[in-house]
Amino acid sequence: MKNRISDPLEQPAFTALALEMARHGTDPASPPRSVMAMLGDRWTSLILLVLRHGDLRHADLRRVLAALSYEQDISQRVLTLKLRALERDGFVIRTVTDDIPPKVSYRLSDLGIELAAESERMIAWINDRSSGIIAARDRYDHSRSDSY
Repeated sequence: MKNRISDPLEQPAFTALALEMARHGTDPASPPRSVMAMLGDRWTSLILLVLRHGDLRHADLRRVLAALSYEQDISQRVLTLKLRALERDGFVIRTVTDDIPPKVSYRLSDLGIELAAESERMIAWINDRSSGIIAARDRYDHSRSDSY
């Protein structure tokens, strides 16, 4: 018979996870926490994937996002906030020309290119397992519909 530990937090796997998380502290602004939260929002991953294909001006980026997204259109303000956050973390580079009026464009930094590539790998992993995910959802939904 397997020895059960009464407190799950005493299991070695959770201890190791807690130690790994403690390396980054409890600050919500620490990169592992803040970047993961940012990637999980409605727009950031799509912005990264779009900018992976080249520089875009704000209005053009907004138009492409609206065409690609299943969500409602991204507002100018939200796009600006997302771009600023990505720029602050070093994923996006904002370039302003000396033209009159000045032209502003956005592109991925080397760090942003790496992050976009990781996002694409995750999307490919999900796509490769879509049938299993859909089957799991169906099983779950079916099991819940019987109990209500």
